[in-house]
Amino acid sequence: MTKGKVTDVKELKHIAKKIRLHILHMLTKSGSGHTGGSLSAVDVAVAIYFSKMNFNPKDPSWKNRDRFILSKGHAAPLLYAIMAEAGYFPMDVIDNLRKVESPLQGHPCCTSLPGVEVSTGSLGQGLSVANGIALGLRLDNNPARVFCVMGDGEIQEGQIWEAAMTAAHYKIDNLCAVVDNNGLQIDGPVQKVMGIAPIHDKWAAFGWHVIGIDGHNMEKILNALNEAESVKGKPTVIIANTTKGKGVSFFEDKVEYHGITPTPEEYERAVKEIHNG
Repeated sequence: MTKGKVTDVKELKHIAKKIRLHILHMLTKSGSGHTGGSLSAVDVAVAIYFSKMNFNPKDPSWKNRDRFILSKGHAAPLLYAIMAEAGYFPMDVIDNLRKVESPLQGHPCCTSLPGVEVSTGSLGQGLSVANGIALGLRLDNNPARVFCVMGDGEIQEGQIWEAAMTAAHYKIDNLCAVVDNNGLQIDGPVQKVMGIAPIHDKWAAFGWHVIGIDGHNMEKILNALNEAESVKGKPTVIIANTTKGKGVSFFEDKVEYHGITPTPEEYERAVKEIHNG
């Protein structure tokens, strides 16, 4: 059994709206977690999960499943919201974000929650793991694909570029990486903390097929994912230009909402805004 494969843009946008509401609900209820970076990557992650990936929530270890690695593990509420919406666990489980012994830890934990492929949170490691999984699938003649979502601040890590070299060297074309390029990290603007520009040219120089898009335009995201799937002989990276806190006007482009959660009052305002959006 596979689930997903929603290709209707209107329906995908509707799913993205629900995911944003789930994220805000769990963050407000827990009073702890990362708001801005969870919201910025919603549209890309929804498109990957619901339009491209083969998976079975009733059999999370199904060998032919596509793999999703959230390298920017602090955006765990995004992953949990998608998994709940996809049917991996009952929706009311999201009320337990960050509680002691909850399967929904502050960062994804593969030993606590079936369906989480890799425990992430130490930034810069997800792409290396994605390389290994993708190579293993190729050795097994398994056509499954691997998707790895990274933060833009995360690609300041040296290990990312070692992994970038590796993926190009081994021509890992069953791998699609996405950079959630929202321009902000916990200490401020990415370009001010440690400049990463020109991102496109750097990935291309490392031997990747590079696609730049508006990471909130669902049509462009779908086109980019289709293009990535068609590229052979090299890995693909999608540079998704996004807005931190996307979907809630008073969170957008606010660095302080990298790691703080909505107040109950802000939650109510945000829900109304999303419903009216």
